[in-house]
Amino acid sequence: MFKDLPLFPEQASTIAKHVDALYFYLVGVSGFFSILIAGLVVYFAVKYRRRSEDERPRPVLGSLGLELLWVIIPFVIVMSFFAWGANIFYAMSRPPAGSLDLYVVGKQWMWKFQHPTGQREINELHIPIGRAVRLTLASEDVIHSFYVPAFRVKSDVVPGRYRIAWFEATRPGSYHLFCAEYCGTRHAGMRGRIVVMEPAAYEAWLSGGVTSGSLAAGGAKLFQQLGCNTCHRSDASGRGPVLDGIFGKEVRLQSGDEVKADETYLRESIVNPQAKIVQGYQPIMPLYQGMVNEDGLLQLIAYLKSLKPVETESAEGNQP
Repeated sequence: MFKDLPLFPEQASTIAKHVDALYFYLVGVSGFFSILIAGLVVYFAVKYRRRSEDERPRPVLGSLGLELLWVIIPFVIVMSFFAWGANIFYAMSRPPAGSLDLYVVGKQWMWKFQHPTGQREINELHIPIGRAVRLTLASEDVIHSFYVPAFRVKSDVVPGRYRIAWFEATRPGSYHLFCAEYCGTRHAGMRGRIVVMEPAAYEAWLSGGVTSGSLAAGGAKLFQQLGCNTCHRSDASGRGPVLDGIFGKEVRLQSGDEVKADETYLRESIVNPQAKIVQGYQPIMPLYQGMVNEDGLLQLIAYLKSLKPVETESAEGNQP
């Protein structure tokens, strides 16, 4: 009944009802104590007003029970805010396994989307209903903010790093997409829409779209063009570490620390390879900062994610 009001957009994702429930809880608690405190102020002002010039108030000695009461009750209420909010934040920060991977690049003043199969869209994103969608967000210039009110999803998009967001649409239709961070003179025009489709309609849209190959295929081509294959060889004979199956693994650095090879690590290793040197290798890789744009970086990362570990044949398998 409130979907037509600006403060109550439609609930169109699995997380939306949980976000709204927490919001109404916060509003309800705030409203209750606002009315209670305002009422007590008026009541005490009237009840304990000074009735004559000679009247002197009795000294207040205090009450340990009362002191404990107004410390414990606010503490319990505030901790309920924290626990509920942390639970929702944790759920929003962990995309489910098997999510559909999509890539988003914010640029003054547009949103660029890339599908794993190669389809590209600008200011419009087609997704299937009932399937979790994992977004890898990047910016080419300044800070943007990816905001879909109907999904209750908002994530800042920061230059030089990747942000991960996800949602699962529950209703077909077209939903507004905004940039919620001021990003320049045409910030107000940086908007688009998310088109939620039935699975069959989405598959038909994918098959009818124009594509120049998958993201991984584009990354493989760029990998060759940049000469990365000359140092990163599958047989471990190159001057750089083997990249087959590296995504998601722990990588040991020269400092002795270990870091997980996620999207952020792979991106940093491309644009600034001197930041984290892999143990056993020399810092000889050139910097690709400015040489590869965000679209190209996403293609390279998609390619690296597609590489599977090299299967080595056992000694028995090599015998005739």
